[in-house]
Parts: sequence; structure tokens; C-alpha cells
Amino acid sequence: MEFENLCFVDTLDNTAPLGHRIGHQQDLFASFSEENVKRVKRQNAKKISVVIGNPPYNANQQNENDNNKNREYPKIDELIKASYIKASTAQKTKLYDMYARFFRWASDRLDINGDGIVAFITNHSFINSRTFDGFRKTISKEFNDIWIVDLGGDVRLNPKLSGTRHNVFGIQIGVAISFMVRKKGAKGCNIHYTRRPEYETREDKLAFLSSSGIDRLSFQALHLDKRNSLVDNEENDFGDFIAIADRQTMATSTRGQDRAIFKLFSLGVSTNRDAWLYDMDRGRLSSKARQLVETYSKLPPSTEDFPNTIKWSRNLKRCLKGGQREPFDASRIVRAIYRPFSHLWLYQSPLFVDEMGRMDRIFVPGGSNRAICFTDPTAQKPWLTCAVSSVPDLHFVGAAAGAVCLARYSIALDGSSTDNITDWALNKFREKYQKGNGRRAVGKDDIFHYVYALLHDPIYREKYTVNLKQEFPRIPLYADFWRWVEWGQKLMVLHVNYDQAKPFALARTDRSDEKARKAGVSPKVMLSSDREKGEIAIDSETALSGVPSNAWTYMLGNRSAIDWVLDQHKEKAPKDPTIREKFNTYRFADHREKVVDLLKRVTTVSVETMQIVEAMRAVPRIKGGASD
Repeated sequence: MEFENLCFVDTLDNTAPLGHRIGHQQDLFASFSEENVKRVKRQNAKKISVVIGNPPYNANQQNENDNNKNREYPKIDELIKASYIKASTAQKTKLYDMYARFFRWASDRLDINGDGIVAFITNHSFINSRTFDGFRKTISKEFNDIWIVDLGGDVRLNPKLSGTRHNVFGIQIGVAISFMVRKKGAKGCNIHYTRRPEYETREDKLAFLSSSGIDRLSFQALHLDKRNSLVDNEENDFGDFIAIADRQTMATSTRGQDRAIFKLFSLGVSTNRDAWLYDMDRGRLSSKARQLVETYSKLPPSTEDFPNTIKWSRNLKRCLKGGQREPFDASRIVRAIYRPFSHLWLYQSPLFVDEMGRMDRIFVPGGSNRAICFTDPTAQKPWLTCAVSSVPDLHFVGAAAGAVCLARYSIALDGSSTDNITDWALNKFREKYQKGNGRRAVGKDDIFHYVYALLHDPIYREKYTVNLKQEFPRIPLYADFWRWVEWGQKLMVLHVNYDQAKPFALARTDRSDEKARKAGVSPKVMLSSDREKGEIAIDSETALSGVPSNAWTYMLGNRSAIDWVLDQHKEKAPKDPTIREKFNTYRFADHREKVVDLLKRVTTVSVETMQIVEAMRAVPRIKGGASD
């Protein structure tokens, strides 16, 4: 027998019961039966004190060619903009995820004049993601008790985890159970948090959930700090240090108003069509770019038929409709760094690169510069930093994460170079380190190298882990400035010139794969590492051994430098159908010897980096930071 209160309705469209400020939905029930309409209206008239659910996790459409955008929910999104986003201090906040929408809907659906509970199973990113800082601030005002059971299992943050083994739903995204309680007449908000062990299996987590009542769990009492951090938000002296960069300093045209070390900063380039605009082979990239330009140039601005022989985006569609054209220009093919220690060729086109950021003021075709890159604090990836000497990709620090770049110089409109380190910062450093030390005057190159060294300091990174996930780094002024400058300079040379480092003496073993040879095919590509044995499997014929243990400890985010190289040289079938059909000619066998040589050099870089990092660990730190 059918449940008599069953309602067929898109919950996020059903905003009529959320209060007068939402507005009435005129045609919400137009396509439903009269009986169903009555049920929905009857439910909307009820006071609701408990909302329980497992909201959808899907995000935005990934490919403009799919023409399959998620539904829009303007009323709910207006509420999100007026609450979660308005309360956020994140530099770029987009909180229209489906589960954020359901949190907003459920919070408003509760009886505003009585007690209420929202109990959800969701993505756990709301716990400490910078993007959700406004969400945390808002729920702490709208509820009086919040109980969070963090089940972990986030493969994006820890690649050692397995979605099928460690995640309760067998997915890549971490999961949390939350209970948000509203008490009539109560003031303030108490936040209670508990987390399951990082490597607990899916079965163990489910067994725990089925046998443990919430009253039997041990919770940690938390509070929101000034950055609206919810977990591990220990107060520290991070705010006393010098800002590495900020929007106010970048925006001001008055030197006297600078209050950060770097004037200009930028995200890496986002092409939105990597398969078309990047390639290991310069000639193949030239062919792809020529075809892209030719196909695009034949389309009239008025077209509504966007062929899938081009990887479209909203920006490119807008450019076409605006009549923008661009001839092929071979001088736009530049060397770019796609991921740590992995260079590709890039067609640096103002038209076809979807978001250039401010890279046209940092890395211009034919120019030279250096930049310090680090993980944007809104990212869900572990933090990393690495210096580059060519244009970096937006996801240089990892997929689903943005790279923030601080260049040594900025490029003016006339092509001339300008110092990107402010005079304000120079005066700060000279004031601190120049008094009677008999050394040469502190210069801006010294500050550049000092900053790079500080970002590798293991004690700094351990102590301020949470801060680095929430805001740009801030720089303390350590004693023995010149030692840190020397370390930073050595690290920068190592990382920028990684492909020129001395090859490490790894042992190479070659054994013929007779099965592959008889079949007339290339050896099976392996490109895997075994840290315990200190070995790297190249393919079914070649292996490297003798990788020292400290080489694996040079981590850039969630991978070692060696593993970044291995990952970027695997054979992967292109998703773009045109690229797959016409330009999929990459074969690892053609690059094997270059990759073997690169792995030896990156091993040297890793070992020498960790020697410097361990030397840093041994020196004393000063307390506090610089005054304004």
C-alpha cells in the first residue's frame, strides 16, 4: 500500500514553506497530480522539527560539451549568498554544492520558533575547508549544539587510503555525520567533534556505527577562532608575522600603503582544454593548435551549434559570440610546468586559454622569470610549495587544487620588468637585520630566497599546518637571516633546474620481456614505486633500485617528487574524442630513456632538498614576529 504522505517533489524547488522572505513558487506543482499537490501543500503547512537526510554529492558540470548542466535553484542560492557566502572571508567562494544547498534548505525548513534538529550524512569538507568558513560561522549562529562524527576516508587528501577499503561509501570524498540542534531560547553554540582513525577500514567504521550510540562517544569540545576554523584551531602567533601577499597591497597604487612582501600574485593558468593546449611534443602541439584555430575561425559568431571537435567553455562561447578571432602564432608555444618536475609545451593563447590569471604579467613568451608557487588555501589538497621558472598550470599543485604564484618580477605593459617585492618589505627586513652586523645590505633577491627557505622549514609547516590551509603564508623573521637566505638560494637552484641536477647513481636492471617482443609490442608500462624496497619499476623490462629512504620523504602535497614524475609519464587515453582519434600518439616507450634519466636527477634533488630541510630543523627559532 502506498504511503499516504509520500510526496513527489524536488525538495530544493519546494521553498514555499521556508518563510515569507523566500517568496511563493507559482508553478511548482504544475506537472504533478492533484493528489500529490495536496500532499505537498499539507506537508508544507506542518511545523517540522527534524530533517534527516543524505543529500546528493554531485558538483557542477565538468564539460561544457556535455550540455548537461545541473539544475539551478535561484531561491536557495539567494539564501546561500546572503548567509554562507556573505559571512565568508575566502578569496573565492562558491558554495552552491548540492549538499550546501540542502543544509540551507533544511536549516530554513525547521520551525523558527521552536526546537529543531538537522541530521545529515555528507561530504566532510565543511569541517575545515577554507571555502566553508562562512558556513561554519553561520551554523554556529543558527544552532546551539553541533555534533560531528568525522568518518574520514578522503582519498584526495591522503592517497594512501583506498576509497573501497577506507571509505564508508566506497568513494573518494571523506564522509561525516552531523547533528545540528536548535534550542528555543538558548544562546551560544557548543561544538562537539570526534574522528575515526585515519586507516580504519570501511567494515570497522560500519561496525562502529551500528554498535555505538552518540552518548557513548568521546567528543572534543571546539570553538570557532577568528578565522572561523572549526577543528584543530589552536591560537598561535601566525597573525603577528609579515603577510606574504594580500589583495589590498596588490590593489593599491600608492607605495606607502603596501603591507605585504609581494606586490602581485596570480593563480596558474587554467586552459579548460588541456588536451588541446598542452603536449610533450612541440610539433604535435603545433598541429593541435593549428586545427583548433582553423575550426574555431570557420564558425560564425551567431552559431548555436557548437561542434564537439572543439573543447568548449562558457568563456570561449562568449568570445565567439563577441566576434573574437586569433591567428595561429608559433611564438606562443612556450615551455610550461604542468605538475612538479614535469614540463610540457603550452600554446599560451589569450583567446583559447580560458583563464590566464595574471600570468601575462609574470611569464610572457620569450621572457624569463622565477616564481614561488604554493597551494591555494581554499584547496582540499595537502599544502606544498615549489619554485618554477616557466608558466605553471592552475593545478600545478594537484588536481582540484589551485597554485598561487609569487614572481620575483612583474612585467609591465611595455614589456619591462619591475620588482615584485615591495619597498615596504625591503625596509622591514633591513630594519630587522641590518643594524651593526657588518654584512652587505639586504637586497630583494635575499628576501626572495629567505621566503622560499621559510616555506620549507619543517617546524614552521608543522606548527602552522591549519593556518596554511586557511590563508596565505605569513613570514616570521628568524635569527641568522643569511643562513636562511643561503638555504633558500640552494633550494631554488635545485628545484628550478631539476633537469640539470647530477643523476643519482641508481642501479639499473634490464631483463628482456620475451612475451612482448614475440608479440611485437612495447614492454608493459609499470611506472610504480616501492618505498620499502627502494625500487622503481619502469616497465616489464627495466627497473631502478637503490633509491635512498630520504628521497621518498621529499613530499609535494600528497606525493613524493619521484611519484609525481612517474604519474605524469603514464599512458592515458585522452577523453576528448578528436584528440583521441587524431593526436593520441604518445607512447611511453619513446620517452623511456629520458624518464629514467629524469628520475635519477629528481632523486638527487629529493635527497639534497631533505638534507637542507633537516639542517633547518636543528636551528633555533625566534619567538613572535615583526611589528608593523
